[in-house]
Amino acid sequence: MTDHTWTAPFIAAAQELRSAPFLRKEFSIGAEHGALVSARLRVTAIGIVDAWLAGAPVSEDLLTPGWTSYEWRIRSVEYDVTDRLQRTAGGRVVLGLHLGAGWALGRLTWSGAEGFYGSTRAGSAELELTFADGTVTTIQTDESWTATPTGTTSDDLYDGQDIDARIGTDWAEPGPVDGEVTVRTVALDPSLVEPSQAPAVRPLAEITPVAVWASPSGATLVDFGINIVGWVRVAVRGTAGDRIRLRHAEVLEREELGTRPLRSAEATDEYTLSGADDVFEPRFTFHGFRYVEVAGWPGSDDELRDALTAVQIGSELRRTGHFRSSHDLLNTFHDNVVRGMQGNFVSVPTDCPQRDERLGWTGDIAAFAPTASYLFDTRSFLADWLRDVWLEQQHQDGVVPFVVPDVLKFLPPLEGIGPQNSTAIWSDAAIWVPWALHQAYGDTSVLTEQFDSMATHLRRVESLLSPEGLWDTVFQFADWLDPDAPPEDPAAAKADTGVVATACAYRSATIVAEIAALLGREADAAEFDALATRLRSAFRTHYVSAGRIRSDCTTVYALAIAFGVLDDADTERAGARLAELVAASDYRISTGFAGTPFITDALTQTGHVEDAYRLLLQTECPSWLYPVTMGATTVWERWDSMLPDGTINPGEMTSFNHYALGAVADWLHRTVGGIAPLAPGYAQVLIAPQPGGGITWAETSLQSPHGRIAVRWDLEADELSIRAEVPEGVTATIRAPGGSEHQVGSGEHLIRSSLVTPVP
Repeated sequence: MTDHTWTAPFIAAAQELRSAPFLRKEFSIGAEHGALVSARLRVTAIGIVDAWLAGAPVSEDLLTPGWTSYEWRIRSVEYDVTDRLQRTAGGRVVLGLHLGAGWALGRLTWSGAEGFYGSTRAGSAELELTFADGTVTTIQTDESWTATPTGTTSDDLYDGQDIDARIGTDWAEPGPVDGEVTVRTVALDPSLVEPSQAPAVRPLAEITPVAVWASPSGATLVDFGINIVGWVRVAVRGTAGDRIRLRHAEVLEREELGTRPLRSAEATDEYTLSGADDVFEPRFTFHGFRYVEVAGWPGSDDELRDALTAVQIGSELRRTGHFRSSHDLLNTFHDNVVRGMQGNFVSVPTDCPQRDERLGWTGDIAAFAPTASYLFDTRSFLADWLRDVWLEQQHQDGVVPFVVPDVLKFLPPLEGIGPQNSTAIWSDAAIWVPWALHQAYGDTSVLTEQFDSMATHLRRVESLLSPEGLWDTVFQFADWLDPDAPPEDPAAAKADTGVVATACAYRSATIVAEIAALLGREADAAEFDALATRLRSAFRTHYVSAGRIRSDCTTVYALAIAFGVLDDADTERAGARLAELVAASDYRISTGFAGTPFITDALTQTGHVEDAYRLLLQTECPSWLYPVTMGATTVWERWDSMLPDGTINPGEMTSFNHYALGAVADWLHRTVGGIAPLAPGYAQVLIAPQPGGGITWAETSLQSPHGRIAVRWDLEADELSIRAEVPEGVTATIRAPGGSEHQVGSGEHLIRSSLVTPVP
């Protein structure tokens, strides 16, 4: 999309229509300027908008213009509609904007509140027409437009959409429309509107039911086989005025729809039949679901199965990374990571897609960004979100809030937490996410654009340090959702919060010092290098004693090792202690959000790779693979979101589609698969698979900025063969177990290595 200065007014229906309004302008294209050469349509909205032209939607885009920090920026999108208008052959056509509530006006958070960003659905559009003689004319929203009611009688992202098919789509065609009213302009600073750089939300896949049956209570249940994000398209014919009701949920409990994790979200779509052949598709909402409860269906179960199609949606991202191995459960887990990411990358990187939340929690993406940027091309998606991180900071005294865009600032402080302040991992997303993007793609532009955000966060953290130089003075989520924490208190982790936060501050300071040096900001590099030195000294002085780290649990050792806080001797001792603790837990996971992304790396780095494999491949609860054994098709929020007896975790907060604990997939790609960057963007690559856990083969590939990198290794008896594919212009170091290294260039390479250590 090109740069464009927005001039079109925002308009809204001049009176309440009791439905999602359709703003319309009827026009025709004359021949006085010759043939139509091009037509560009730009649209945006307060709420969400489906643009229509000549009787049909302009594109497959959904939830346009997406969720941003609306106080300071609103995206606009642009479409080439030349072909659409050329086909009208000079007849009259309708340009229209169908407006939904979306994030700006609908419910957000568990508070039940709505309208955080406004109270009126409004749209703005510019249709720029260029003719053969060079004449350019523009049709834009103004008070000459009209508004009409539609069949969407209610819509909300959390609660669902109601559609009355008896109210047709005559509003999209030329001519008078019942209920048509005038419009009014809505005051909004046009400088807030900017061309979107983010990928659109679109349909990703269509899924048919795998089963239809009656529950013990008599409810009709439909299983789509996998947990997805989107909605159900319904094709039906029945009696005019009859209603069909669909309620969505991720799991079953006691053979009924498991709705408790939805909290207050209704997740229900209702359709009123016209009496003719109806196709219902709710484009102004989305649900996280595998199961649907259907009420009011007029036909048989077989007809129902044929009539329903689940539409999976998400931001349209190019798939770049893949992984497979000889371990079936591990492959399923990796599939679950991918599916969970797709479901939670819907305009913003969210925590979960099903309940009354769906917020851009910064801690989740801080943990998951390296995995996300291997699996998909996330450059524009996350760079766009980071712009809102910085905007929120600038208006909150440098604090990176818990969620971005930040709607929590409109609510009373969270119970037990107090007003938002800088917090380790969550606020560190301002640094860890752009760093992950730089490592994945080798582009320094995101570092340049976000440097002030990173520096501001670090300076804010420095102002919060105790006299001893520790970040132990404010609330911390720290090792959130430690599996040993009680269900009702997910913050009650084993790991000392100051230890976690100070280690994270050290990591952030070292990263920003390196970024500053890379960008030629010498004074900043010196400042943050000095801060890192002070943090490291304080950590070792106050938290490390006789080789033990305060609170003596897996997370504190994992962070200290992975972040390089310790000296060599203490690192070795910490690695040994970490391996002891992992073995003492019988290789069940004992980390939460803080420790989970780093524990397998910490074990590997200190020579305990087999312990890392045993932890990874554990199937008893809690573990990464336990949910897979329970039939999970996405990654869960809690290690035990579903208990072994099939009941849902009793905590007030649980979700069956959270990507944060899937961050271990980054280790799968680098250590099991064997692909890691030696230079940002994989200009130089390390190919170093470390087999273990009884896995006999694995393969991974990455469509890097320089081309496809692929590795396949096979283990037969004691012989390891590594096949590597390196793209043009990239150099690779192939490191076989045992330490032998081979420097290679582009092309295909085969390395064979014995895993047997000779006896002297």
